[in-house]
Amino acid sequence: MPEGSPQGSTTGRTPGSTTAPPPRSLAEALRARDDAALAALLHARPDLLNPVPGDVTQLATRAGTRASVVRALDRLDRFALQTAEALAVAPDPCPYPVLEELLTGTGGEDTKDRAARDALPRALGTLRDQALVWGDDDRLRLVRTARELLAPSAQRPSPTGLGPTVAEATAGMSPTRVQEIVAAAGLPATHDPVSAVAALTGLFTDPERMSALLDGAPAEAHQVLGRLVWGPPYGEVTPNPAPPVRWLRDRGLLLPASPRTVVLPREVALHLRGGLAHRATAPVAPPVGVHREHRPQLVDANAAGQALAALATVEELVKSWEHTGPLVLRAGGLAVRDLKRTASALDTTEQAAAFWIELAYAAGLLASDGEADERYAPTPAFDDWCELPPAERWSALASAWLAATRTAGMVGEQDAKGRTLAALGPDLDRSPAPEVRRRVLELLAALPEGGSPDPDALLERLAWERPERGTSDLRARLAHWTLHDAEVLGVTGRGALSAFGRALLEGRDPAPLLAPLLPEPVDHVLLQADLTAVAPGPLRRPLGEVLAVLADVESKGGATVYRFTPGSVRRALDSGQTASDLHAFLAEHSRTPVPQPLAYLIDDVARRHGHLRVGAASSYVRCDDDAMLGEILADRRSAGLGLRRLAPTVLAAQAEPGALLDGLRAMGYAPAAESRTGDVLVARAAAYRTPERAAPVPVPDGPPVPDATLLGAAVRAIRAGDLAATAVRKEPAGQSGAPAPGELPRTSAAETLATVQAAALTGSAVWIGYVNAEGAASQRVIAPVRVEGGFVTGYDHTADEVRTYALHRITGVAELAEDQV
Repeated sequence: MPEGSPQGSTTGRTPGSTTAPPPRSLAEALRARDDAALAALLHARPDLLNPVPGDVTQLATRAGTRASVVRALDRLDRFALQTAEALAVAPDPCPYPVLEELLTGTGGEDTKDRAARDALPRALGTLRDQALVWGDDDRLRLVRTARELLAPSAQRPSPTGLGPTVAEATAGMSPTRVQEIVAAAGLPATHDPVSAVAALTGLFTDPERMSALLDGAPAEAHQVLGRLVWGPPYGEVTPNPAPPVRWLRDRGLLLPASPRTVVLPREVALHLRGGLAHRATAPVAPPVGVHREHRPQLVDANAAGQALAALATVEELVKSWEHTGPLVLRAGGLAVRDLKRTASALDTTEQAAAFWIELAYAAGLLASDGEADERYAPTPAFDDWCELPPAERWSALASAWLAATRTAGMVGEQDAKGRTLAALGPDLDRSPAPEVRRRVLELLAALPEGGSPDPDALLERLAWERPERGTSDLRARLAHWTLHDAEVLGVTGRGALSAFGRALLEGRDPAPLLAPLLPEPVDHVLLQADLTAVAPGPLRRPLGEVLAVLADVESKGGATVYRFTPGSVRRALDSGQTASDLHAFLAEHSRTPVPQPLAYLIDDVARRHGHLRVGAASSYVRCDDDAMLGEILADRRSAGLGLRRLAPTVLAAQAEPGALLDGLRAMGYAPAAESRTGDVLVARAAAYRTPERAAPVPVPDGPPVPDATLLGAAVRAIRAGDLAATAVRKEPAGQSGAPAPGELPRTSAAETLATVQAAALTGSAVWIGYVNAEGAASQRVIAPVRVEGGFVTGYDHTADEVRTYALHRITGVAELAEDQV
């Protein structure tokens, strides 16, 4: 075995054997693996299990399908992918030394990339384990589909920047032109194009002769080659090219790809590159070191503060939708104007508002009500969530964020059809999101406690672990959003993973670690003479709910500032409170005396509140002070209300009661609504809830990873099916030949009964063909133990269990050869 070749990788030999012939196909290579290696393959590529392959041949066929190979390539790290790309441009089959030269260069030991040489066995082992490469080290083969995906073509350039081989580039060239190139290159003429192409290939792959040929090239020709050597290998030429280009084209160093395009052959490019398939290899994962160090206590305190702010933001958001939530767009999602309105209410940006909306939706706190006039509203789960302790409420939000596939960062962008993606819309799911979030947190968890990384270094590490082929940068963007979202949610603090964030990542309950860091809810406020109240911490729920009606939030932070205004006091009076109730409430919950300006404000608003009464006629206004009604009629601002006097104390209006209330309040009055019986109506609307709604289910990124039980059962089924498919059968009596591979055996009912009865007596296994009730045919190897009542019961090697089969559904039976028993 060459120096540096993988010692522990699967080579296709039968375990325990050193003389077995090399495998001739991927199926033979997989068949030679032990059960642990097969289980590792199925674990790494779970799409191969749906459904469970009937035998190893089916497994190999499925492992070579385009969709499965693409998925496997997308999950390789950068160096393993570079190894596969090198194999795609290498000879097929490729010896290990040739592959090593493609990744380390053809120079001496001093110039070779030692890191790439040392990492190659691991990368090759990964490709073998995932059934992308098979064969011994002297005959490495990349599966055909992977070669088609990674090899260069006219329609798809290679990731290596290499072009086609000389044989591929000259495939459509006339024999005369090939001989002209051979002669110009200084080679003797041949009798046929095949040998001419072989001679030209031999020249380009001989370092000494190639160097001698290039030494005679014009200086400008070297500049042309330098522009094409690292790709793309195609260049455009004029009908009458310059002398340097013509010199290269005449000697086959540039070959025509079309009437106006030339291509640099792969053999020439590899010579100019020093044998390297890539300009730069990445054999080692970039490190993610500590960029800044913080005290762990400071990180946890900072993260806890962000967690508390997140809880307040989500609660404020959901409560703002509990009376009149935004409408659901016809195509689904939230209108831009509603997103802007929500961002203004939360005093944040539209992108941040979209994150909080999607977080509440992912946690099952918001949903559409499903009515004809469909709106978004809180779910019944929101009320249960509000009753939880703060740490448990945060745990519910963070767990939903970690597992969600909905991606708020996509809001405002356009899809493939040019449609703008809306918050809560149907097209925001990105299945890699949970994996990327978890991997970002794992990299943060690997750092010392309190250490925060350089974001660019972290993104570079993620790009190495899972390079994105093509032009997509989704994973990089997901990682960037994860760093931002984790900070505002409180999973991290100052860029470092918090202790409770680490518990969340590990699947433990983060609430016990977060609870001691959160301040205890307070039951008092500090009233000030400027008509404000300061809450020195989170308020207990009853106090906070009443104060939210009585005053408006002016600023938020460690302490919340509330401001009392005539409108906020009137709102409290409309909700059924009286002036005496408000005075008593403030006196009970304030650590400072009630300021005189605030007491005057409450009394003044209460004195005028309800002096006017608005009811339904269409609507009307009544007041014991007829002079006030006359003042209203004379005010030009009341013209739009359609008022007219019906009696000295009653005005009728054309406007609806709600519009009349708003209009009079805008004019500076304080009317109150009344019922048909003349009683004052309490204006506090009941909080609206949707019917029971489940949280959105994350969209999986492919099949789920199988557990050990499923893997064990699948391997046993594949082995048993392989035994049934490859077992050597005796030639049935009376037939001229055994059934062809895959063909069900055919015997008469009497022969079938006699054979299974004999097998039951001797304890031997037989091969049967069986058609079940759905008409599906299969081959099985069974060991009959009982034959009675038209049924045969025996141990089924294919299913690895005892089963019973109807005799009339057995198409035929055959005994196994002696060496198969």
